[in-house]
Amino acid sequence: MSAASWDSAVARAIELRRVLHAEPELTWAEHDTAARVRAILDDLGLAWRPCAETGTVATLAPDAPGRHLALRADLDALPITEQTALPWHSRRDGCMHACGHDGHTATLVAAALWLARVQGELPGPVTLLFQPAEEGGHGARRMIADGALDDVDAVFGWHNWPAIPFGQAACPDGVVMAGNGTYRLTLRGAGGHASQPELCRDPVLASAAVVQALQQVVSRRLPAQAATVLSVTSIDARSTPTVIPDNAVIEGSFRIADDRDRARLGELMTEIASGTAAGYGVGCEVELFPRYGPTVNHAREAACYRGALAAEFGPGVFSGDTRLPIMASEDFSYYLRERPGAFALVGAGGEESCHQVPCHSARYDFNDALIAPMARVYARLVGAPLPGAMPPQDDNAKTEERQ
Repeated sequence: MSAASWDSAVARAIELRRVLHAEPELTWAEHDTAARVRAILDDLGLAWRPCAETGTVATLAPDAPGRHLALRADLDALPITEQTALPWHSRRDGCMHACGHDGHTATLVAAALWLARVQGELPGPVTLLFQPAEEGGHGARRMIADGALDDVDAVFGWHNWPAIPFGQAACPDGVVMAGNGTYRLTLRGAGGHASQPELCRDPVLASAAVVQALQQVVSRRLPAQAATVLSVTSIDARSTPTVIPDNAVIEGSFRIADDRDRARLGELMTEIASGTAAGYGVGCEVELFPRYGPTVNHAREAACYRGALAAEFGPGVFSGDTRLPIMASEDFSYYLRERPGAFALVGAGGEESCHQVPCHSARYDFNDALIAPMARVYARLVGAPLPGAMPPQDDNAKTEERQ
């Protein structure tokens, strides 16, 4: 592919990204998104199959003798009302691509546009995973159950990260992103007239005490070496100004870097919440909902990934001060439990305001400048000839690619 045709492919991917941003779809509802991806694969003459309903799997060079590598993108948006004035802002109320999955999908499409042209030169098979339902829907688990990793030797993915400057990245050996879960605490008291609190068992007061007490879990009951976050994100005790309600509900999330800490954290939350509520004469029902495990890179694949990133972005790509693990979570963790692989966080931060706000913000937008370099990183990972006019490679980094 000439430099001009590569530029055309990137432009097509950027156009797709902005169409996806304007027409976002929530978890397990990515029907139009899937149709657009599949239409492009049809244009390229690539065979594909549905996977996990709205997911899509396509394999290039299936008979090539080398390692079979998989590259993943996620498709779904979030239930957030967009607050940007971008020309491609969401046209669907209460739904937006606030995490950059539109950009991840467009990047894998850009890679597909190139790899389809050079698949005869690929050293091994390459499977493209267009995955639904990353945002809490366990889409990766469903993809695996539907055979997405059959015959795959290693799997790679990435996530844009606005808190990291453009041109920098993180791809460590071991834990790169935390595991997570959510919880619900239902405090059951006895409501009544606000003028007679002595006749009530006030769940609002008990809730305030429970929220304060939960702050001790991480700071005083877990070892400092255990990277853990426990956040209260909602208290629901709606009533009227003169009525103490019967019940209150506290909800939130927790993050853990080591799955071995999950059970202990749950025990401590139950002990502290129930004991504190009891001190106010209020019962407390604790419900814990596990979500994703930590995303844990395999050393060999992470080294390959670092080599590809350094070759693309230069030797300073890992010179930042990003503290790891990132305490956000990813269902890419399911893939890494089943196969060797690695996941990278790639800097999206830029001068434009929309590239400085965090993921899951109503003011967020994906940085399109990431599409071309990350598509080339994918090409490097799978050992493909590189598209277009490329910057000089770091020879040491090149030797680590596709090992």
